[in-house]
Amino acid sequence: MKIGILGGGLTGLTLGYLLKEKNINFEILEKSDECGGLCKTIQEQGFTFDKTGGHIIFSKDKEVLNFILNLLDKNKTQRRRNTKILYKNRFVKYPFENGLGNLPKQENFECLNEFIKTLNQKYNRPEHFKEWIYQTFGRGIAEKYMIPYNEKIWNFKTENMATFWVEGRIPKPPPEDIIKSSLGLETEGYTHQLYFHYPKYGGIQSLIKAIEEKIHDNITKNFEVKSIKKENNKWIISGNKEKKEFDKVISTIPIFNFVKVLENIPENITNAVSNLKYNSLITVMLGLNTKKLNKFHWLYLPDKNILTHRLILPKNHSPNMTPKGKSSVVAEITYNEGDDISKMKDEEIIEHIIDGLHERNLIDKNNICHKKLIKSKYAYVIYDLNYENNIQMIYDFFKELDIGLCGRFSEFKYLNMDACIKSAVDYIKNNFS
Repeated sequence: MKIGILGGGLTGLTLGYLLKEKNINFEILEKSDECGGLCKTIQEQGFTFDKTGGHIIFSKDKEVLNFILNLLDKNKTQRRRNTKILYKNRFVKYPFENGLGNLPKQENFECLNEFIKTLNQKYNRPEHFKEWIYQTFGRGIAEKYMIPYNEKIWNFKTENMATFWVEGRIPKPPPEDIIKSSLGLETEGYTHQLYFHYPKYGGIQSLIKAIEEKIHDNITKNFEVKSIKKENNKWIISGNKEKKEFDKVISTIPIFNFVKVLENIPENITNAVSNLKYNSLITVMLGLNTKKLNKFHWLYLPDKNILTHRLILPKNHSPNMTPKGKSSVVAEITYNEGDDISKMKDEEIIEHIIDGLHERNLIDKNNICHKKLIKSKYAYVIYDLNYENNIQMIYDFFKELDIGLCGRFSEFKYLNMDACIKSAVDYIKNNFS
């Protein structure tokens, strides 16, 4: 048996690694000249930047976390999260509900008072994400932070988003923590990521390279899939110059790309795929002639007057991310093709970010020595109100074909790095045990 894996990102490489452990023959077909997918890193002028913004290594799943840490071996460091929200020129502890004591007294009271009101209410099941936010946090936290920030990062109205996905991703705060937070007593939210790891050298792509080293003989790069069809119980995958034959296919590439090359797709499936919602990402990478900016790992910006929703400070993840005596920042911006941001010129976006960060005293623009902008078409999966119906139809179709879907944009789930690895682990366990 020979397995064909489409895509050499984190999920595809993990699948290959696990198949090799089982002595199962496989080949990974990667479109570009390097592996990595959303976990690629760029190194220029001594600066190291992760191309798709802020990656950190954490997991509730010990098996997955140990898998990653063992691959990195000695090339890893651990940090205790130091993250803030820039709210009306104040640094508020993250998550927002754990930083109420950092707010002006009146706003602090409004958040606490409205949250307490939710405890005495009996709600019907929320019909959408916006309603869930109000029911969970109350009007104060909802309107000051949760709704503005979420609509900024998703580039999508919260009343048009489903709620099934929030369980586990946005933990419900214990009432005692909200009260302590309001009084200024120390509390921690999102404790599953309170401590995180990151590579000492090479950015997040060093994890990709660590896996790739183990299976490089089974990877074919610069292979752009043009068509996939089944003949005589074999899957025939055609590229630019050659054809390959497999007994089974697992796709980790975006579902939108996959249905374009798979022959005989029914119209209802192509329609379901085209109805899935996602957004794209711009990362603005800035190098600065200054030793240190601040001690934060990342910073959230709900302010609608600046494009970026999150600022990453790579040097605080690892000092080796910048040349000696310099610092860097990465600004993340979500957008969709056809919206106002997509119509802006790259230089215009860069200057907007520089000016916005300078005005908020986050950087001194006179210190900038390096700047770069990168666009990524596929960034975040959006769970709209029709998502579940569309995705179930897609899953049923590919299950009947016995084609595996693994990874964020193949399964079309908002999976973090650890969840992508878990998806691969579970797929191998369920299909090759």
